[in-house]
Amino acid sequence: MTDMSAAYVEAFLEMMSAERGAAANTLQSYERDLEDARSFLRSRGTGLTDASTDDLRSYLSHLAGQGFKSSSQARRLSALRQFYKFLYAEGLRTDDPTGILDAPKKARTLPKTLSIEDVTRLIGQAEAEAKSGNGDAMAKLRMHALIELLYATGMRVSELVSLPASVLAQNGRFLIIRGKGNKERLVPLSQAAIRAMRAYGEALQEEADGADSPWLFPSYGKTGHLPRQVFARDLKGLAARAGIRVAAISPHVLRHAFASHLLANGADLRAVQELLGHSDISTTQIYTHVLEERLHDLVQNHHPLAKQAKKQD
Repeated sequence: MTDMSAAYVEAFLEMMSAERGAAANTLQSYERDLEDARSFLRSRGTGLTDASTDDLRSYLSHLAGQGFKSSSQARRLSALRQFYKFLYAEGLRTDDPTGILDAPKKARTLPKTLSIEDVTRLIGQAEAEAKSGNGDAMAKLRMHALIELLYATGMRVSELVSLPASVLAQNGRFLIIRGKGNKERLVPLSQAAIRAMRAYGEALQEEADGADSPWLFPSYGKTGHLPRQVFARDLKGLAARAGIRVAAISPHVLRHAFASHLLANGADLRAVQELLGHSDISTTQIYTHVLEERLHDLVQNHHPLAKQAKKQD
């Protein structure tokens, strides 16, 4: 680099090192990113220090066109922001061209989930162990109840482990869950979940300690109820015995499976939002990929033109 931009970049890097204590690899990263931007801008007939907002917007579009991930684009924009703030502070520019640029939106990672077959196998394993009567029968009845309730309702693990013992007195196929912000919501229970909860509840009433606890899943810990971490650990053990990859399983994955399987089988996104206890529909929209797949299959299987095309094939 031989023009004034090179001198300004060098001064910027010296400031980052001396005043902010930036590490050597951070400085190298800034230098690479600024040099890349400088090279692109030079091809447009402008310099790094003279670039306009439109010039920099074109640079970000160029990065996207080259297949750079949104995280890489955001890192380069961050380097440019720091550089132009430095130029402004030093009086070398009267504006900051990055001020109104939006950071590239990071793609939302699709949640891990389980197939219906895997969930069926997991629940089947829990049910078989609960009926076997071998070993710690109470722990096995508890795990079966936990699994059935979690998959039937999609509740958060924190809501599940802190259910009050009073739910055992409720009749009917609905459960009242107290969620975030102390908000209550009504969720339906499957017959399998009701049976598992009742079998566990009867065993709990026979235990002196369990009968006196205000919690459905009591524990000797400081909260008084089953810790989330203990449930997560036991769930992985159950998955291993069911032949399911342990890394793929967690209580939250079962919550995602509940939502994904409902949507795949025709449920409305708003209904799933209510069942999950999401205050904002945008949170539930991470599952729209399931809806898109369902709509694609619907068109392919039922649209007259799609049927006609299949016949021609």
